[in-house]
Amino acid sequence: MESLKIQIPNGFKVDSFDKKTGELKFKEIPKKVTERIKTIQDVLDDNRITEGDIDKMFSSAPNHLKHQFIIELLVRSLNEGWVPDWNNSSEYKYQPCFKMGSSGFRFNDYDYWFATSYVGSRLCFKSSKLAKYAGEQFREVYKQFMII
Repeated sequence: MESLKIQIPNGFKVDSFDKKTGELKFKEIPKKVTERIKTIQDVLDDNRITEGDIDKMFSSAPNHLKHQFIIELLVRSLNEGWVPDWNNSSEYKYQPCFKMGSSGFRFNDYDYWFATSYVGSRLCFKSSKLAKYAGEQFREVYKQFMII
């Protein structure tokens, strides 16, 4: 019996092998969301929106509205389909918190909210880890949204 050793590319796994044709297909191993979403461009790509689309939509709107929309897309991407249940007071919802001071605008912490929250439902995360990541990684977008 003959054999052939094939190196599986990094980040991939064997998806299928056709014994008749000898065709071997690979499938990408899913990455954690924080590995896939690192830039605004990643957010736009994940939501199938171009920078041109955003420029057109917000051409005559105040700049902070454009950044609010980008944050809404960011939240959608990082939450990977999770939608907060505002009728469930046992389900925590997290939001990054920021501090403005002598050192400028910076990520300060995250907070969690119950169903009686005053936080915008489109802007919360399913975990403290994601809220912290968003606040640190995308601080500039939050700054553009929050500071007029």
